[in-house]
Amino acid sequence: MPIRSNDLHGNVPDSSAGALLLVDVINDFEFEGGDELLKLAMPIGDRIAALKERARKLGVPTIYANDNFGRWRSDLHQIVSHCTDEGVRGKDFVEKVLPGDEDYFVLKPKHSGFYSTTLDLLLEHLGAQNLIIAGIAGNNCVLFTANDAYLRDFKLFVPADCCASQTEEDNQIALKQMQRVLKADITRSGELDLERLSRKN
Repeated sequence: MPIRSNDLHGNVPDSSAGALLLVDVINDFEFEGGDELLKLAMPIGDRIAALKERARKLGVPTIYANDNFGRWRSDLHQIVSHCTDEGVRGKDFVEKVLPGDEDYFVLKPKHSGFYSTTLDLLLEHLGAQNLIIAGIAGNNCVLFTANDAYLRDFKLFVPADCCASQTEEDNQIALKQMQRVLKADITRSGELDLERLSRKN
């Protein structure tokens, strides 16, 4: 059996017991039903931005897990550039939640942030035990990502005011499902004790 190395060749990521995972927030909303989803998503943009800033000040890393929207040759910069072009439906939302130089980015081909991505390995090197998941859509990619995180024994936090789905009813059903089945804490973002979540057990 090969010896596992923790050497990242000098590119060691942050170390924190908590991580903030933003799902599909770099989003053009240019799809059927996207206009309805955007109306419900706009209010959560400011709350996600505030949560991310609080996390940054406490050294809690932020990871963007984003769909490639069928653009297999895309990277972070191309997706951000596309979503912030004039005339793109999601421009105003995306500008609220833009990634910074210190953030991590995982491009995902399917609903879950874990499926066929490097997210597992990144979280392992960060030492994360507590995963805060926010984003779009609550009853789709957030839910699928939370399911996979639960299977990996992460302690889950899904702030109820930082997820949006195509209807408020769908969102509430998904939140209750995550709370009941995945044991997720759905405390609103402003009430989350990020300092406690960032500390190793």
